[in-house]
Amino acid sequence: MAVADELRASGAVVSFLGTRERIEAELVPAAGYEIDFLKVRGIDRRNPLRAALAMWEAVGAVAAARRALRGRGADVVLGGGGYVAGPAGLAAALTRTPLVLTEADSHLGLANRLLAGRARRVCLAFPIEGREGDPYFVTGRPVPAAILRADRDEARRRFGISPRARCLLVMGGSQGARSINMAAIEAFAEAGAGGLDAEFRRDFHVLHLSGHRDHEDLERRLAAASHAEDYTLIPYEPDLGDVLAACDLVLARSGGSIFEVVAAGRPAILVPYPYATADHQAANAAWMSGAGAAETVADGELSAALLAGRVSSLFEDEPRLAAMSAASTSLAKPDAARKIADEVLAAAGAGASGAPFAPPESKRRTGA
Repeated sequence: MAVADELRASGAVVSFLGTRERIEAELVPAAGYEIDFLKVRGIDRRNPLRAALAMWEAVGAVAAARRALRGRGADVVLGGGGYVAGPAGLAAALTRTPLVLTEADSHLGLANRLLAGRARRVCLAFPIEGREGDPYFVTGRPVPAAILRADRDEARRRFGISPRARCLLVMGGSQGARSINMAAIEAFAEAGAGGLDAEFRRDFHVLHLSGHRDHEDLERRLAAASHAEDYTLIPYEPDLGDVLAACDLVLARSGGSIFEVVAAGRPAILVPYPYATADHQAANAAWMSGAGAAETVADGELSAALLAGRVSSLFEDEPRLAAMSAASTSLAKPDAARKIADEVLAAAGAGASGAPFAPPESKRRTGA
């Protein structure tokens, strides 16, 4: 979406390919972009029958993607590495449409590994060993402009957070992270479990993005909790600008959203998802913690007591928290979306001929 906004600002016409079952079905039209839907799913390698069905659907999705590219008159395709990226990238190859790829994690996903040899540029969020030189280019991961524009005072007024309070942001993606959700509600809302003393609680606020899956359960627990007055629980926030601006410390998974965390200059406690493909969340967390911007806690070790101890220790050590914040800011790539947009426009200017990259001279149609 951040790249699409940059492209639109440059005069390009942008449309999306996606699925009806995932979040793009809501977010893309809400942002004013058109979207063509494909029927495609991830390949479940543990279940041969489901894997075969997914492969069969992918064949149909390639044909549908070809129709969409031709119908849109696309000059270039930008692949984001998700379920749709494989069929879309193959459709680009079949129609001789230039292809640019982005990779948000610290390893190339399956779709990007298969398509990298056909791409004019592969834009990486992180340096990846063995992926140096053309077509690879480290741009960082794009973040929405709202992350950079958000105002701390306005964000705190929105969520009812005192200007002087120390604020912890808890988040785990659109569906949430169950282990983080349960440890946080126990540590910071329910009586006695976390061991936070009354003095610490006096100027302490939790802003918790639960995700949709656990939200009703957490609401019930919060309603019965003894420390609910300074605990704001919301299911989902599509724009992380305000929640990051309002907080002083983040507790989260270490997926692609860590680039939004560093764009906002926030220190973090990261709990990598232990079943992430190729353990990429652990690598993402190591990138941030290695720079001094985060602490890492293994998912299996997470508990209310450990969490309360880590959070209170960091908030009571202001020089360390400030140093972590500065380290986080140093990792930010605020111009990533612009860099990727430039690569997309250059690829559109080259066209199917394979000529050297050159800026387009007229409005271009982009399939994202």
